Amino acid sequence: MASLVFSYAHADEGLRNELEKHLSPLKRMGRISTWHDRRIVPGEEFAGQIDQHFAEADIILLLISSDFIASDYCYQIEMSNALQRHDRGEAVVIPVILRPCAWHQLPFGKILAATVDGKPIVQFSSFDEGFVQVVEAVSRALDKLGATSVQAPSAGLSVRAHPVDASFSIGRSSGPRSSNLALPRSFTDLDRDRALREGFDYLARFFENSLEELKQRNPGLETNFHRRDADAFESTAYRDGRQASHCGIWRGRRGNGLGDICYSSSGISENSCNESMSIADNGQLIGFRPLMGGFRAGGRQDQLLTNEGMAEHLWDLFVSPLKQRR
Repeated sequence: MASLVFSYAHADEGLRNELEKHLSPLKRMGRISTWHDRRIVPGEEFAGQIDQHFAEADIILLLISSDFIASDYCYQIEMSNALQRHDRGEAVVIPVILRPCAWHQLPFGKILAATVDGKPIVQFSSFDEGFVQVVEAVSRALDKLGATSVQAPSAGLSVRAHPVDASFSIGRSSGPRSSNLALPRSFTDLDRDRALREGFDYLARFFENSLEELKQRNPGLETNFHRRDADAFESTAYRDGRQASHCGIWRGRRGNGLGDICYSSSGISENSCNESMSIADNGQLIGFRPLMGGFRAGGRQDQLLTNEGMAEHLWDLFVSPLKQRR
């Protein structure tokens, strides 16, 4: 059984928890054991545990974000040691780009990232889509390592996202234990309001840029984007001067039953819509869920969508009339 460890910033703990759940099939097949710093128990010496397990890891996942890069411990110690072992052929290092950041010119930029073209996890239509690609990358690494499922589970590796006090005495050795230790996280109204605002602003930029590109690629097609105010905008496409598709998108009022972000092919309305999005969480992450038509791109209606996933879903509704044969 191969030992897999996470090097990550604590700001990204929710994404790490989601990734660990997606790795469950590999754990159930006896191909990997996983470890991270949240599994260190009181009485164990942090620095000693890190050094020991880091030196024994078969696969090291670098969970990359601006917080990871800004962390001296993640960047200067964990990443540096991991790359040295990778270069010596002692371990396989796999960068997982969680959030957009300037990573290509950094030392790990020479290593193939887990997702296609290093696409950040938060830019997939859903978090699930991105993490599936990470699991596939880990499976390929295991095949290369020739990992088998006949060995007994090992202790794995512990990593921390920040420096620790090395003065603790070495505690008892770590034995096998479950990785199903993540407890539900509570999100405040402030968390939800921020996520909703960021999601709506992303949606507006997405539609404005997509309309411009749509016009450039299709002769005879004209487009118009009008932002009425901070909470509403309209988009229109004209073919040969005639309106071919139109929509209004706005932030819904709390308590009106329409949802947090509403879409209508008739324009901005206070009373009805064709689709709406509700801000939601799965106990670890905040995202969006469609309330009416469901997620068309092969997903489930209860699937938690990223900002990009929400935008793509609503754009599909807008562009659908343009794709119909004339």
